[in-house]
Amino acid sequence: MESGVSGMIFERNAPVPMSDGLQLRVNIYRPETEGRYPAVMIQGPYSKDAHLKDLPFYREAWKHMLAKNPDLLGRSSGRFIRWEAVDPERWIPDGYVVIHADARGSCASPGYMDRFSPREIEDYATLITWASRQAWSNGKVGLLGISYYAISQWQVAARQPEGLAAIVPWEGAFDHYRELSHHGGIFSNAFLSMWYTHTVAAAQHGNGQSIYMDAITGERVTGGPISAELLDRNRVDLVEALRAQPFDGAFYHERTPDGSRIKAPLLSVGNWGGLGLHGRGSVGGYLAAGSEQKWLRIHSGDHVTPFYEEESLALQKRFFDHFLKGEDNGWDHEPPISLLIRRPDAASWRHETEWPLKDTQWERYYLDSSERHMATGAVPQASEASFEALGEGLTFHAAPFARETEFTGPMKAKLWVRSSTADLDIFLTLRLIDPAGNDVTFVGASEPRTPAAQGWLRASHRALDQNRSTEWQPFHPHLTHEPLTPGELYEVDVEIWASCIVAPPGYRLALSIQGKDWEWPDSQNMALKGSGPFLHTERDPTLYGGRSTVATGTSQASYLLLPRIPTRSA
Repeated sequence: MESGVSGMIFERNAPVPMSDGLQLRVNIYRPETEGRYPAVMIQGPYSKDAHLKDLPFYREAWKHMLAKNPDLLGRSSGRFIRWEAVDPERWIPDGYVVIHADARGSCASPGYMDRFSPREIEDYATLITWASRQAWSNGKVGLLGISYYAISQWQVAARQPEGLAAIVPWEGAFDHYRELSHHGGIFSNAFLSMWYTHTVAAAQHGNGQSIYMDAITGERVTGGPISAELLDRNRVDLVEALRAQPFDGAFYHERTPDGSRIKAPLLSVGNWGGLGLHGRGSVGGYLAAGSEQKWLRIHSGDHVTPFYEEESLALQKRFFDHFLKGEDNGWDHEPPISLLIRRPDAASWRHETEWPLKDTQWERYYLDSSERHMATGAVPQASEASFEALGEGLTFHAAPFARETEFTGPMKAKLWVRSSTADLDIFLTLRLIDPAGNDVTFVGASEPRTPAAQGWLRASHRALDQNRSTEWQPFHPHLTHEPLTPGELYEVDVEIWASCIVAPPGYRLALSIQGKDWEWPDSQNMALKGSGPFLHTERDPTLYGGRSTVATGTSQASYLLLPRIPTRSA
């Protein structure tokens, strides 16, 4: 029951029974002073006991976080900071209980490991209700955490468990097909394989080779070792499961929540630089949620540093103070949307009321294959340009802007394409170019140099759901594969994930069209070359390595649709 931290009680590996009798293990951090307090909870596959600095794949993130927040350890001993989770020492003094649970089959919790499954989310709902009924509880539970801990918040909130009072999904994902596994129908295998092997499987309960060590005792956190054969039988290999499900069917529908069932007040936090995982879902979840009280906030920067900043901590507490403690602190008067408006050398916050933003002027930049140019005027002559699908592709440049110009919101490209094979993959990269001809890049969630935006589509998945598509965001059902006839021209709509860029005078936009993942030509980083770890490398080169063609002009007008925002004050 001791914590070594003044004013905090630490209950370690407390057993909590699930509906089938299995007991999950949770850590409970609570104030020493008796009373009834709200709880901030997370459940997930990453150890509740291992410290960031002790894990090789998170060590650099820890160093970077301390460099960006040098006063962090002045306000906390840091002993209880876990990957993507709240620091209990910064919550207990303000009258909160923090609960961190090892999900079924991970670390100290036994059972069959099946990440994001209905069983795991049922466990989460059970934990929430259990916490709300404890003697130290005021009956209200809030959820807060990054990435995995955000994704599962959307899932469990749709179950409406007793005690759930508010959620803060921070840089997560919502749609398990379009964001977690298949970008535009293209399997995003690289990150999933790395993540599953080095973090999920490594943390499985019974893994005697795990590198997850208890930050306090130094012991392995995964319990007594079991055989490799039993480990294999006691888990779902999520990567194999996703690979075996190339279309958006029942498997994904069990995991992507019904947004209309989400009723809890929510603050959805996204990252403009979350290309490939941590961007689209923050907006999608916000829009889909049936909550009467909901807010959207989109920042920029790396994946973990913003979460622990004093400004963010104050924001999180103010939101929970209102919904978990009932404080009349003015939160209910907060504007529904807060966006960090990005410029090449600065950024500033601005409040909005709608998504897409009010007064958005949708501008079409028509592509001209003959000149490799794009402009707002229609192209009078038809032309075509071809490229090797696995080569450098085509880049279309706009003219330099005469005045400062902002584009904020969802984007898309309508393209007329043909292929020498029965399919082609389209990789789009929207770039901002400075007057000297250099790319402007932004620090992203998992990539130090992100472009302005990216989009993807497998042409055989080009079918649209007309009822769910809008002019600015196509919705592909991804239910079947429609091969191309080699040499025949096809019209496709490609979703480009929402972004925010303000182009100063003299800067210009460029759209690169390729058949492979984007890489900076001058990249010296062997791991992060421009698209982060969210790569698509499991593709048949005989099918996706042919010769691709983009047609433009007249009846085959290809264009980039951008959300231009009229000048407004911050």
